[in-house]
Amino acid sequence: MKQNNRMLFLLTTTITLLLGSTNIFAAEGDTSLDNVMKFMLIVTLFMIAFVLWLIVVYSEKEDSEGKTFKAPLIAFRKFLTRSTPIENEKEILLSHNYDGIRELDNRIPPWFSMLFYGTIIWAAIYFMVFHVFDDGQVQSKEYKVEIEKAKMERDFLVRTGAFINEETVKFVDDAASMAEGKEIYLKNCATCHGQNGEGLVGPNLTDDFWIHGGGVKNIFKVIKYGVPAKGMISWETQLDPKKMQSASSYIITLHGTNPPNGKTAEGEKWIEPADDKQALTKGS
Repeated sequence: MKQNNRMLFLLTTTITLLLGSTNIFAAEGDTSLDNVMKFMLIVTLFMIAFVLWLIVVYSEKEDSEGKTFKAPLIAFRKFLTRSTPIENEKEILLSHNYDGIRELDNRIPPWFSMLFYGTIIWAAIYFMVFHVFDDGQVQSKEYKVEIEKAKMERDFLVRTGAFINEETVKFVDDAASMAEGKEIYLKNCATCHGQNGEGLVGPNLTDDFWIHGGGVKNIFKVIKYGVPAKGMISWETQLDPKKMQSASSYIITLHGTNPPNGKTAEGEKWIEPADDKQALTKGS
């Protein structure tokens, strides 16, 4: 009985580990929910069959020593390892004689035959799953899934502004971006540049002169990296690229507003490049 309990414990542990590994795979995204359900169904059927076998062994037969319980396992082990005993080798000795070497007509080991037939069964299952029911992912289907996944990830990165930098930033004038840019400016920039961009500690943002160059790309760059020598911090760690783009675009709209008490012009007069002018025209 102790041997039976040990085998039952090992079987239960194995099933538990299988179920646990399935949950891990599902969490990592390697196994779909549909595959998990199929696996659970197979495990459930196996456990039902095992319980029925225990009922037959322990209710209808006297098996205190576990002989009936272990009989299928013993028979299966004999099937895998069966061969002709040495004392009976004369029965399978062939008549061929090669320089005194005689040949035995031994059968192919059962385990080898099982591997061979197993490959045939596996090939049939593979064919049905992947090519008949189209339930598996062949390379072409897997490629399409990966393309769709990459597209979704790219769309997410575009929405979050991950692709926006000082080279790709563009002027945006939609209502949402303008509102966001104004809010960021009043909260973080107005202290130094004034509520209307007239300039306080920082330079005037409404005239034609810029210390570090005008245009949305230069403004974005200054916001992103700051000007430590002049006391302006880098906002790269506090604002994501999309918000810095909105703030840069809002600052562009302050040009020419001529607010009262404007600070004296600093830097050099900025002439917008032709490409940037065209972009601003299209954006507005």
